[in-house]
Amino acid sequence: MKKILFSILTVVTLVLLSSAAMAGIYLGLSKKQEKNYDAKISVLQKQVSGLQEKLEALTGQKLAVAPSATEVGQREIIREKSQDQKLTEAVAKTAPAVVSIVISKDVPQLEVTYQNPFGNDPFFQDFGIQVPVYRQKGTVRQKVGAGTGFLLTADGYILTNKHVVADTEASYTVLLSNGKQLEAKVVYRDASQDAAIVKIEGKNFPVVELGDSASIQLGQAVIAIGNALGEYNNSVSTGIISGLNRKIEAATANGSLEAISGVIQTDAAINPGNSGGPLLTLEGKVVGVNVATVTGSNNISFSIPINAVKAIIKSVTGKSL
Repeated sequence: MKKILFSILTVVTLVLLSSAAMAGIYLGLSKKQEKNYDAKISVLQKQVSGLQEKLEALTGQKLAVAPSATEVGQREIIREKSQDQKLTEAVAKTAPAVVSIVISKDVPQLEVTYQNPFGNDPFFQDFGIQVPVYRQKGTVRQKVGAGTGFLLTADGYILTNKHVVADTEASYTVLLSNGKQLEAKVVYRDASQDAAIVKIEGKNFPVVELGDSASIQLGQAVIAIGNALGEYNNSVSTGIISGLNRKIEAATANGSLEAISGVIQTDAAINPGNSGGPLLTLEGKVVGVNVATVTGSNNISFSIPINAVKAIIKSVTGKSL
């Protein structure tokens, strides 16, 4: 019986080691070599099965056998599918509550006229020299920028970055995920955090679920959603948490620098226009507000921890989210 036990342990160990290594081994083998390995493992599995039956007959107990290479591969596929499924479910859950914020402003409307460059000098009046000159002919309202935000409450409170809605002379339009456009009013701009809240009229809007930014860890997978480059609504990028508690200086629209501390660093792509969008966990919970990226870098971007603005949200909306 000891001999049988030893044989089973030996063969099971071989099968287990072979199964665990198959994913790495197959990467460097031809199809013919793969078939040879499969055949050898199949023989080992049959030996294990025979020895198992003998031992079960002697002991009267059922024995667990190491998973086959096929089973190991299937488990890996299931794990990968599970990760992909989490990602797609998180996006599907949150994307309807992510909005684009379009910035519009009255800008001068110019027309071209032709004038004598010498004015009223009588000596040059008969030469027929005319040069084009631009002059203002009223104003026209046009889009001058865009950013991102996300709905906090079903009655239309939206969180975004302060620098997205910094211009007090501009008007703001919110573009919902269903294509509907609504006029927005800025109800709060924070003095210290790059955060602001705008309000649209309506009810039963889809909302995000806020998470706990204090619980995130280095290397954790995250998702960024935003209005990439001000043109591509609800663009999705993925990455990991690359750093915590960073301090950065970000350039504002007027060229001044604004210091922001305690921010999250991520390698998820945050393009111009993504500012104000959510940074999500794979569970679809918002843990950050995307705020800045390092120009010319290979995906070094930053997000304000959601816990840093929860007090602001409660103060403005009157709700603890």
